[in-house]
Amino acid sequence: MEGGSGERSNPLAAARILVVDDEPGMRHFLVKTLQPICRHVDEAQDVRSAEALLSSHQYDVMILDNIMPGQKGLEWLQDQREIGGFTDTILITAYADLQTAIDAMRAGASDFLIKPFRSNQVLNAIRKCLELSRLKRENSLLRRELDTVASGNRRRELVGKSSAIVEVRRLLERVAPLTTPVLITGPSGSGKEVAARHIHSHSGRGEAPFVPIQCGAIQAEMIQSELFGHGAGAFPGAQSGREGLLAQASGGTVFLDDVSELNASAQTAFLRVLEDGVIRPLGTGRDVQLDLRFVIASTKSLQAEVEAGRFREDLLFRANVVELEMPPLKDRGTDVLELADLFQAEISVALNLPKVEMSAAARSAMLRYDWPGNIRELHNFIERALIFGRFPLETLGKVVSADEIAPLEDTEKREILLALEALGGNRSEAARRLGVSRKTIDRKCAAWGL
Repeated sequence: MEGGSGERSNPLAAARILVVDDEPGMRHFLVKTLQPICRHVDEAQDVRSAEALLSSHQYDVMILDNIMPGQKGLEWLQDQREIGGFTDTILITAYADLQTAIDAMRAGASDFLIKPFRSNQVLNAIRKCLELSRLKRENSLLRRELDTVASGNRRRELVGKSSAIVEVRRLLERVAPLTTPVLITGPSGSGKEVAARHIHSHSGRGEAPFVPIQCGAIQAEMIQSELFGHGAGAFPGAQSGREGLLAQASGGTVFLDDVSELNASAQTAFLRVLEDGVIRPLGTGRDVQLDLRFVIASTKSLQAEVEAGRFREDLLFRANVVELEMPPLKDRGTDVLELADLFQAEISVALNLPKVEMSAAARSAMLRYDWPGNIRELHNFIERALIFGRFPLETLGKVVSADEIAPLEDTEKREILLALEALGGNRSEAARRLGVSRKTIDRKCAAWGL
């Protein structure tokens, strides 16, 4: 899908429209008006033909005639809403009265046009419908993101200049324009969601929704309802139908974090989404076709989960087309200082606190520390520093005293001898593990009388 700011300014260019009317002349007029302007236009002469199209295609707007042979458009629309149909609908009719308008709104119609109408009227109605739908979805997703996502995770670009992160960034931007699912692995807190947002922002979907879903944070019995939506009466308390997160993300990117936490039934349903792009809201008999890009993440080994019988092997094969591993922070060199400066600037503004001078001792300590909690731990460390007005270096492990500092030559000798002992005297392997040449090992050993 081609995305961008052009679609935001002209929503009709990306719109998929379904025209349902029994009059050939009206269908011809609407199709001729819309086809040069919209992305895709289909037509149906009755509600049965419309049902067949809705079962295999996704539409942004349906233009529906009310008076047709057989079932009325309003009655059929109400039936569609009850079985999980969420397509925005503009009702058209030649028989206008107040009760029909009220019934149209109750049935879930977004707008109401009286025949005859001009082409600019229907275009304005579609444009208004698309804009209202976009605002509703953006509002829902933003409220959810504010409730569930830490501010640091909303970064759209990977930060850092280390060779490890430069390589990851190169791979992300290579796969970004594709629709292929991407599996991102790596330790917790290493920036998997930011990597997913990096893919999204560099794809053609950058202006469409990005929906992060933390699978482990949703109750197992609610996961399918949250992802796929549900119809009215699908379970106790479901008095009306609701669109799921996947439908709300249509046209954009879905980031499924901790995918290993999906239960067996959700895995089965998700496999179908990956293979066919189709979901079925709970309690409905209706399939919904979606246009989505999936980025999937897991801190657990999915292969190990497959071997333990907790994850479907066919789902792993389908999800793992491209796998990218995020490096731990300890392997990213001076990126830790760049991230620390960035976090300090952001948090000081957010909390209205003065910055803390990052001394040479603080920088050395941060470079020395292994950061087992990765970027998340660094973010918390910087936040504590701003709150207390100093860097809590004591939390980064023991600091040696001046008397404990050993000459570099002694440290080098100890590490080489330990490596040789561990490897049974294999100098070539010791050189490889220590990152030096075999000649260096031979020269040092000769100097030590070995």
